[in-house]
Amino acid sequence: MDLSGSIDRSLKARARRVAEVALAHADDVDRQARFPQEALQALKAEKLLGIQIPMDFGGEGASISEIADICTILGQACASTAMIFAMHQIKVSSQVQHHADAPWHLDFMRRIAREQLLLGSATTEAGIGGNLRNSICAIEIDGELCRLEKEASVISYARAADAILVTSRAHKDAAPSDQVMTVFLKDQYALTKTYDWDTLGMRGTCSEGFLFRGEAPAAQILPMAFAEIAAQSMLAYSHLLWSAVWYGIAQDAYAKAQAFIRAAVRKQPGSQPPGLVQLAHMSAELQAIRSTILAGLDHFEAARHDEDRLSSMGFAVAMNNVKIAASEMILPVINQALRICGIMGYKNGTPFSLGRHLRDAHSAELMISNDRILANTSNMLLVHKAETSLLG
Repeated sequence: MDLSGSIDRSLKARARRVAEVALAHADDVDRQARFPQEALQALKAEKLLGIQIPMDFGGEGASISEIADICTILGQACASTAMIFAMHQIKVSSQVQHHADAPWHLDFMRRIAREQLLLGSATTEAGIGGNLRNSICAIEIDGELCRLEKEASVISYARAADAILVTSRAHKDAAPSDQVMTVFLKDQYALTKTYDWDTLGMRGTCSEGFLFRGEAPAAQILPMAFAEIAAQSMLAYSHLLWSAVWYGIAQDAYAKAQAFIRAAVRKQPGSQPPGLVQLAHMSAELQAIRSTILAGLDHFEAARHDEDRLSSMGFAVAMNNVKIAASEMILPVINQALRICGIMGYKNGTPFSLGRHLRDAHSAELMISNDRILANTSNMLLVHKAETSLLG
């Protein structure tokens, strides 16, 4: 099921080839909680890591809708691979949208496209949890160099990344919310592991905790304040691409349930298996999730060139609502698939196994915590006037 009818067929075909590789290794990646190296190599071979980079800089200028569709295709094969791709593209969006014509960052975009670099993110920090809009650590600028030490509670796929974008306070006297984001290349930092990653789901993202120590040219600090980056691109890209991944997981669960029902009908032609009505209900729920994501993508595309609109409370509420809705709707869909497939879905190693889907889907409400998002949304709703018209 496509998220965009206008997506470049070449992108879709390339994504499906990567998905085939990811699917072949998905169970092993999950079982061993290992990084999906085979899928990453396929992503690089298909040159999908740099597709968001503008054509003038060697990329393909892919839209967020096209990238979301790839997330869904990958999510149907291996949720960890899809989430890694999504998180990488979220970081690429910071470069594409907020380089402010700074020479180093323009050249870095060319490198991402040319070398198919994988970007990681260090926005969480021990002491603040998942509140990415506050930092304890501060960047130290010494002439043309900058240095940073950060106790990062989570850095997804840190050891596999070619560069990590790290948030911090803008200087030692800055307020916790006065933040910048700095690009550190692989040879410019050292990582000391502080937390393991042995989790219920999303095991292949390898989101371990690290003490990060880096030194780089100060030119690698993004020229725009992180508050603007977060509001104008990172919020939307995170919620929309994550939601597309979760939709992919739910879509594959539906496909397994549908295949189970079809197999039952073939065994007893003319019968109506007990799960058939539940399958229809699943279809309706999937349509609701898809419609929510498509509406969010349209909203972002309409606002993306208007900085005031991107920074508005109404936009933030809309993006938050997409994340809340998608993350809370996928678990009931997968639970229904499990009821349809029964013991064959409960067991590992069958064509209808759903254990990995169910475990991966439980991450959705925790990235970023729905309670935190709802708290932020509720504060904005105290002053934001709700849209009462159906057509806006």
